[in-house]
Amino acid sequence: MRKTLARRFAPALLTGLILAVAPLGGAEASRSTWSCVPFARSVSDINLQGDAWRWWDAAVGHYQRGPQPVPGSVLVFQRTRALSRGHVAVVRSVESGRKILVDHANWGSGAGKGRVDRAVAIVDVSRNNDWSRVRVWYSPINDYGTTDYPTHGFIYPQGGAPVIGVAMAPLPLPKPPLMSQLACCPA
Repeated sequence: MRKTLARRFAPALLTGLILAVAPLGGAEASRSTWSCVPFARSVSDINLQGDAWRWWDAAVGHYQRGPQPVPGSVLVFQRTRALSRGHVAVVRSVESGRKILVDHANWGSGAGKGRVDRAVAIVDVSRNNDWSRVRVWYSPINDYGTTDYPTHGFIYPQGGAPVIGVAMAPLPLPKPPLMSQLACCPA
């Protein structure tokens, strides 16, 4: 019994140790590749299926949605010519009314394709400060660039929707993925 438990939980414990020492703000220390959907599902309390752009509608009846970022919520990017499957990113922290840090996967191209990036800055560039258009920090150019990405908004974990006018304690950081999840394929 003891050997069975050790075999069963050793990979999870090892993964936790590896991810605990992974550098914050950099690419995940792994050779495995991710797409944004399975990564977001594995590190958030949002469990939806399908391409990223479909998550907004898929959340109806399961999760609350809205325009305000909350740690642990998932920002859903709309489908565009550049983002044919959309994109999802998990909010790590809210830095200001116009800036958040996210953890996400598969934002880069070329050698960066499939990489996990942590603590990536995203700024709200919408006219009404409603997070409907954003710019994403891109390390290879050390800038946000000039592309505005349209978004649907944020999907909140169960019980995690913001309450207007009430101070909220920050939600815990998303749980790290298991080693077995690092080798998954695109959704």
